[in-house]
Amino acid sequence: MTKAQKSTNASAQAEITELRQQIEHHNHRYHVLDDPEIPDIEYDRLLRALEALETEHPQLITPDSPTQRVGAKPMEGFQEVTHESPMLSLANAFGEDEWHNFDRRVREGLQKANDLDAAPSSIKYSAEPKFDGVAVNLQFENGLFVRGATRGDGRVGEDITHNLKTIASLPLRLLAEGTMPIPPLLEVRGEVYLPLKGFAQLNVRMIKDEQKPFANPRNAAAGSLRQLDPKVTATRPLELFCHGVVGLSESVAQALDQSHYKILQQLTAWGLRTCKEIKLVEGAKTALDYYRELLAKRERLDYEIDGVVFKVDNLVQQEQLGTVSRAPRWAIAYKFPAQEEITMVDAVEFQVGRTGAVTPVARLKPVRVGGVTVSNATLHNIDELARKDVRKGDTVIVRRAGDVIPEVVSVVMAKRKKGARKPKLPKKCPVCGSDVEREGDEAVARCTGG
Repeated sequence: MTKAQKSTNASAQAEITELRQQIEHHNHRYHVLDDPEIPDIEYDRLLRALEALETEHPQLITPDSPTQRVGAKPMEGFQEVTHESPMLSLANAFGEDEWHNFDRRVREGLQKANDLDAAPSSIKYSAEPKFDGVAVNLQFENGLFVRGATRGDGRVGEDITHNLKTIASLPLRLLAEGTMPIPPLLEVRGEVYLPLKGFAQLNVRMIKDEQKPFANPRNAAAGSLRQLDPKVTATRPLELFCHGVVGLSESVAQALDQSHYKILQQLTAWGLRTCKEIKLVEGAKTALDYYRELLAKRERLDYEIDGVVFKVDNLVQQEQLGTVSRAPRWAIAYKFPAQEEITMVDAVEFQVGRTGAVTPVARLKPVRVGGVTVSNATLHNIDELARKDVRKGDTVIVRRAGDVIPEVVSVVMAKRKKGARKPKLPKKCPVCGSDVEREGDEAVARCTGG
C-alpha cells in the first residue's frame, strides 16, 4: 500500500468513525431516551454518508457499524443456543390474597435464611410492567453485541442474532460513558415487542398485500423474529425493553449496592433501553398501589402488558430465597384481569344503526373479559365478517380493551363443527323490512328505508 493510499484510508477511517459516533448518539437519543435532537431527514443523510464511505472502503466495515443492522443473508434455519443461565419462568398471582401470600413467603423465607427472630416487616421490590412480548437473551463481549437468542424451553433457545440486529433500540455497541466500566462479558434479559401503533400499521400493510394479518402484537413480534431473512424482520417496527442481567460480577453488583433497580439504571447508562414505568416500591401496600396505578394507565400505553412483575430488589436476598422448579422464589407476575377469553358463538345477527348501517354482531355464551361479562361482540362490517369467517357454533377468541366494544379476534378453526354455515347478509332490514343494499365494494351495507 502506497503512502497516498494509507493517507486516504486513515482519512476515511476518521470520517467513518465520526459518522458512526454521530449516528449511534442519535439512535440512543431517539430510541432509548425518546428525546431526538435532529429531524429524521438529517439522520438519514448521516446514514447515507456512512453507507457511501463504507461502499468505497469495504475493508473498513465492522460488525458494529450502524449499516450492518440489515446485512446478513437469509438463513436456512435457526441454530440452537444453550443459555449460560436458564431463562426461568415466573409464578403467577391472581388477586390480592395471592399477592399477600407471596409477600409473606418472601419475608418468612428471609427470616429463616438469616436466622431472625421475626420476619422483616417490609421488602423492597422492583415493580415492572409485565410485557406481552417475546423474551430474549442478549450477550455482549467487551461492549459489542455478539449473540441473541429466544427463550425456547428456558435452557435451549434459537439463535436470532441477525434479526435482533435490525431493532434500532438495541445498540450494536454499548456506550462507555460514566464511571461504571462495561464488563467484559454481559448477559442481558429483555422483551421484544411491537408498539400498538406499529402493529396497526403492519396489519394494514399485510391486508393490502393480501397476507393474513396478525391476531395480536405478541404473535406479530414472534413471527417477525422467526423470519429466515433479516430484511423482512427489518420492515417490522420491533422495539426492545431490557429488564434484567445475569452473571454480573460481584464487584459490579457491590458497586450498584446489590440492587436490581440500580442495575437497570446502569443498563440505561450503557445505552440499553429500559421501561420508564419501572419503580422501586417498599412493602405490600405500596406494591398494590403501583399495581392499581399501572392497571389504570394500561390503556394509555403504546405497548401491551398483562400484569406487573415484582422482584425482590436486593440481589443477596434473591440468592437467599433461591428458586423452586423452574421459577424464582423472589419474583412473581401479578396478572391483570384477562382481556382475551375463549367462548362460543350462539348466533351471528345483524343490527341496524341510526345511520342505517347494517352491522354483523356475534351473540356469545357469556364470558368474563377484563372484569366485565361479555355476551355480544362486534364483527364491524361485512368484509370483516368474511375475513374472520365467524359462524354459528364456532369457538372464538374475544377481546375487550378498556372501554372499547368487545370484538371477535379470531376463530379457533380446530374446534369448528362440521356443517357450520356462513352467515348471509339479509336482503331485508331486520327492523323495518326495507331492502338492504351494498354499493360496489363498500364494506358497509345499508337499510334503504331511511
